[in-house]
Amino acid sequence: MRYVEGSVTTGPKRISKIGLGTWQFGSREWGYGSGYAATDAADIVRRALELGITLFDTAEVYGTGRSERILGAALANDPDAPRRAYLATKIMPVVPVAPVVEQRAVASAARLGTRHLDLYQVHQPNPLIRDRWTMPGMSALRAVGLVGDVGVSNYSLDRWREADAALGAPVLSNQVQYSLARPRHGAALVDFAAAESRIVIAYSPLAQGLLSGRYDASNRPAGRVRSVNSLFLPENLDRAAPLLDTLREVARAHDATPSQIALAWAIHHPQVVAIPGASSVSQLESNAAAADLYLADDEYDALTAASDRFTPTTGTANLAALARSALRR
Repeated sequence: MRYVEGSVTTGPKRISKIGLGTWQFGSREWGYGSGYAATDAADIVRRALELGITLFDTAEVYGTGRSERILGAALANDPDAPRRAYLATKIMPVVPVAPVVEQRAVASAARLGTRHLDLYQVHQPNPLIRDRWTMPGMSALRAVGLVGDVGVSNYSLDRWREADAALGAPVLSNQVQYSLARPRHGAALVDFAAAESRIVIAYSPLAQGLLSGRYDASNRPAGRVRSVNSLFLPENLDRAAPLLDTLREVARAHDATPSQIALAWAIHHPQVVAIPGASSVSQLESNAAAADLYLADDEYDALTAASDRFTPTTGTANLAALARSALRR
């Protein structure tokens, strides 16, 4: 496993380049069933720790708190987890004024069974309540030791800088969609992270499985989450074919899978980490192995060029029809 180099956190823990996203833990929309939450999730967390993964990301909104509970219970099985696991969760900023931020952090920590959140993030920018009302709550949480680092998610560069100013200290991370399927998305954030020793946390780094190469227009994925993702419209699956062909070509050169190469591309930049989910221990192991893949400059450039040429359509009308179809399943 590789880790972010340099001292970027306020504490002693290292942040793994490949982490574990836990949206699926306890969330019905993925269709994994109760058995996944009861057994598979714990096995995945245990194996992640064995493989050197330290970054575990969740949120209060995932499964309306169930993800935090499942992750906390799984980490409790390893007595060494408090020392190694860099635990990150997020507040859904419905009314993110300071007292609410403080109360929600306490609730998340209780569900996770911890007295310290290594990273506490604002899940979305609130368009009406600016960060000057939110960050005093984060400062108070840091002052009492409940929170170590402060992060944001889905923030523009300007809003990230605004959060910095409101906190009066560096906002360590910005968690955004960042993958080969999102051409040019996040480039300015990565440049800022490099200049300021911050971190971009890439969620959906495999574009919910699009970059695995398993799907095409005649073989679309099932499940509600993917069914309402415009990337899986038949037209976009056709448009993605050249990008997937490039992924497969690079994968063959490394005796790897397209998914692993897509993850290797995402974490190629020193200040980017990725938090793919995992439906099984074997998928978790495959994701973790991507941390040990190093792309040559020409391979990285070829993948980036293929990504830039991928121009997905939103297909709003078609997507609405697909969503209605998914809800009837």
